[in-house]
Amino acid sequence: MEYEGDRNEAGERHGAGRAVLPNGDIYQGQYENGKRSGQGTYYFKNGARYVGDYHQNMKHGQGIFYYPDGSKYEGSWVEDLKQGHGIYTYPNGDTYDGDWERNLRNGQGTYHYHETGSKYKGSWVNGNMELAGEFIHSNFRYKGSFVKNKPCGPGKYMFDIGCVQHGQYHSTEQERAEGEEDDTVSSTVWIPARDSSGQPPSL
Repeated sequence: MEYEGDRNEAGERHGAGRAVLPNGDIYQGQYENGKRSGQGTYYFKNGARYVGDYHQNMKHGQGIFYYPDGSKYEGSWVEDLKQGHGIYTYPNGDTYDGDWERNLRNGQGTYHYHETGSKYKGSWVNGNMELAGEFIHSNFRYKGSFVKNKPCGPGKYMFDIGCVQHGQYHSTEQERAEGEEDDTVSSTVWIPARDSSGQPPSL
């Protein structure tokens, strides 16, 4: 490993320095007693780059990670993991702005779909849309419960023209064709609530 920079009395990297690691990665920034600590920039030989806070050789604090595919994460890190609040921009222009836990979307957050302009705002569990949330589209929105990224159970559609349709999503299982991976495939079907006359409400 090549190192240029400050050292402490024990000869450890300490203060500002630049190191070329044996695998070709480069770190330029602050050291404390031989470990990356404080502000620094880490260049990965695959084209990725991290700019931000370090503690005990780990990404820790606030930082931006630029991925080789063009995506980036800007936010909070805890012991090398995305944790706390952060904004992730995906290669297709989609963004997620919200809570993270152990590198997964977890807590409250908003996912914005770049191509359609639609967004999901609500609860996330282990990377998936779960529990209460809202899909917001250009001229209507859906508010209800979600399970594994899909609406499930009671909810309501609210249209910009002023009307609301209550109902619920039910899971249905359909048989798959022979030779396909799983025996059944589940999909969700929207069933509008009926009014007192037994008829579905007219929109």
